[in-house]
Amino acid sequence: MTPIDKAAQTELEAAAFRRLLEHLRQRPDVQNIDLMTMAGFCRNCLANWYGDAAKATGLAMTKDEARKMVYGMSYDDWKAKYQPESTPAQASAFDKTALDSH
Repeated sequence: MTPIDKAAQTELEAAAFRRLLEHLRQRPDVQNIDLMTMAGFCRNCLANWYGDAAKATGLAMTKDEARKMVYGMSYDDWKAKYQPESTPAQASAFDKTALDSH
């Protein structure tokens, strides 16, 4: 592997993050509960991490602002447009995953 400097590494990480966000925006059929069950994180986790990073650099950012960065729209709009109620199977799988991780 070609050595890269810190600035190039940061740019690559930022590009990968932007691509992940775009991918998730193109796949609203993938529900957050399924992401949590299968991957251990979801869009809300990404928004929380984004907000934490902003705060760590001294930028004030609300939870709603961070979620808008991840969802590409307000969280309420996204939920109304794309998020159905969880099925019993989804809830059961999520509960099992949550229990297994503790």
